[in-house]
Amino acid sequence: MPTYDYECDACSHRFEAFQSINESRLRKCPECGRMKLKRLIGAGGAILFKGSGFYMTDYRSDSYKAAAKADQPTCSGDKKSCEKPDCSSS
Repeated sequence: MPTYDYECDACSHRFEAFQSINESRLRKCPECGRMKLKRLIGAGGAILFKGSGFYMTDYRSDSYKAAAKADQPTCSGDKKSCEKPDCSSS
């Protein structure tokens, strides 16, 4: 269930409420009892993928990086000694 932030215009009381998406917004302030409550725009929650095939931080493992680095041809800057045709000295 989503979390909504509310603030009372009368007493400035702020709080969070867990509500269903289909539920109507709250109107009565739990602190002062007046009907001056407004729903605030929140940042929302982040999506977190868990399980095989997803990386929590989108970074590859060290073993994957080592295998990818070993797969790349080495280049000394000389076009004749380089395996890649578009190699240029930097």
